Amino acid sequence: MVHTIYDTAILAVDFNVNAELPPGANGFLRILNWVLWIVLFGCVAAVIVSGGKFAWEKWSRGESDAVKMLIGSLAGAVIAGSATTILNAVTA
Repeated sequence: MVHTIYDTAILAVDFNVNAELPPGANGFLRILNWVLWIVLFGCVAAVIVSGGKFAWEKWSRGESDAVKMLIGSLAGAVIAGSATTILNAVTA
C-alpha cells in the first residue's frame, strides 16, 4: 500500500475531543427536567382518570372512549420516558 505525505500527515494528527456543556446549559437542563417530570405526572394522572372513566362507562353501559384515553396516556408516558433516557445519554 502506498502512502502519500498527505496521508501520513492526517494519520499523525491525534484528535482529542472532550465534550462539555455550553455556558448556561445547566439552567436549561434543569427546566427541561422539570417539564419532563410535569409531563410524566400528567400521564400518571391521565391513567388514573381514564381508569375511573372506564369504570363509569362500564357501569353505565356508555360509549367506550376511555380506552383511547388510556392508550394515549400510556404512549405519552413512553415517549416522555424515552426522552429522559436520550437526554441522560447526551449529557453524560
